[in-house]
Amino acid sequence: MPEGVPMEKKITTIDDAPRRWGGLTLAADYIGVSEKTIRRMIALGEITGYRMGKRLIRVDLDELDALMKPMPNAKTVA
Repeated sequence: MPEGVPMEKKITTIDDAPRRWGGLTLAADYIGVSEKTIRRMIALGEITGYRMGKRLIRVDLDELDALMKPMPNAKTVA
């Protein structure tokens, strides 16, 4: 690289972050529900299930984080 020529900087965004994968059991434990509930959420389209091969199903844990929303409390409702 010639002197005086600035190098391009790569801007890291959230989209560049690697996905955090988890199986059905890990995903269920992660949000405190049953594996059956995770399967139901996938079937209803609430979260995306990713199949690898014939049997292995993975879930993006960031997608589960995105489902979490704060509950209103008495001060914000009044």
